[in-house]
Amino acid sequence: MSSDEPLRLVGGTGSPYTHKMVALLRYRHIPYAIEWGDPANFLDSLQVEQPKPIFMPTFVFQDAAGELEAACDSTPIIRRLEAMYPERSVLPNDPVLAFLDYLLEDFADEWCTKYMFHYRWYPAADADNAGTLLPLSVDVSLPSEAHAHFKTYITDRQVGRLYVVGSNDTTAPVIDASYRRFLAAMESHLGNQKFMLGARPGAGDFGLFGQLTQLVAFDPTPRAIAHEVSPRTVAWVDHMRDQSGCHPAESDWLALEDQPDSLRELLAEVGRVYAPAQLANAEAVRAGEKTWESQIDGAAWTQRTFPYQAKCLQWTNERYQALSTEERARVDQLLAGTGVESMLFTD
Repeated sequence: MSSDEPLRLVGGTGSPYTHKMVALLRYRHIPYAIEWGDPANFLDSLQVEQPKPIFMPTFVFQDAAGELEAACDSTPIIRRLEAMYPERSVLPNDPVLAFLDYLLEDFADEWCTKYMFHYRWYPAADADNAGTLLPLSVDVSLPSEAHAHFKTYITDRQVGRLYVVGSNDTTAPVIDASYRRFLAAMESHLGNQKFMLGARPGAGDFGLFGQLTQLVAFDPTPRAIAHEVSPRTVAWVDHMRDQSGCHPAESDWLALEDQPDSLRELLAEVGRVYAPAQLANAEAVRAGEKTWESQIDGAAWTQRTFPYQAKCLQWTNERYQALSTEERARVDQLLAGTGVESMLFTD
C-alpha cells in the first residue's frame, strides 16, 4: 500500500475507539477513507475475511503479498501505523515516557470504557438516548419501523449485558466516584499542560479522547457531570478531534522528572480501581473461573472474566520488564504509592 493511498476503515459515531483512531489519523496526516456502518457488511462487500471478534473500527490493510486483511484492535494498529508512517509519531522515544503512555492508553481502553458502558445503559434516560441514536449511527435513513425494532433490540441486549463489565446497583456508586475523580485529575493536569505527557499528544491521549467523546458529547448523564467537574476536559475533547495543525517537536515530550504532580494524580486513579481489577481478572483466568470477585474502592465488585484483559496485564508487564534497571527505577519512583506498582512484576 503506497503512503498516499487512503487507509480504509469502517466505524460508528457511537464507537469511542472509532473516534480514537480517526483523530489519530488526522493528527498523523495519514490519508484515510472511513465508512459509517456495519464492519461485517463492509468486509463482505470487499470479500475480506472477518477478524474474530469483529468490532469498530475495522481497518483493511494490504499485506506483503497484496492480499487484503482486516484488523480491529486499536493498540496494535497504532504500532503498525508507526512502522508504515514514521512522521508525527504518537509514541515517545524515551522508553520511560513510552511505558507511561502505554499505561494510560490501556487504562483508557479497558477501564474508562466501563464509565462509558455504565452511563450509556444504566440510567434509563441515557439508555433511551443510546437506543435511539445508535441504530441511526449505522444507517441514518433507517425506515421508522426498522428503527423502532433495532432500538428495542439493542437496548434490551446492552442493558442485559451491564453485568459483563461489572455495572450494577452495588458498583454504580464506585463507577460514578471513579469517573468524578478521573475528571478532577484531568482538570488539574490540563491546567498544567495541553496533553498527558507534554505539548504533543501520545497514544494515551487518543485513548482517553476516544472514551471521552462519548462521555462528554453523546451520553447525557456523564456529559452533565463533565461540565460540572472539568470544563477543561470538555474543551480538550473538542481540541483533540483535529490536531492536524499541531507541529510536534521531540522537545515537546516533557521529561519524566519535569512532569507536574498532576500526572501522579491521574495515575493514582489507575492504581485505585484498574490495578485491583486487572489482578483479580488475571487470577480468575489462571484458575479457569468464568467470573471474578474483588474489593474495588471499598465495594464488592463482580464481573465476567476477560482473557483479553489478562493479556493486557501481561503486555503491560512485558513492556515494564523490557525497561533497563535505571529506567524501571525512574518509573518506580513516579508510581510509588499510586497503587499501579501492585500490578507490575520484574519476572
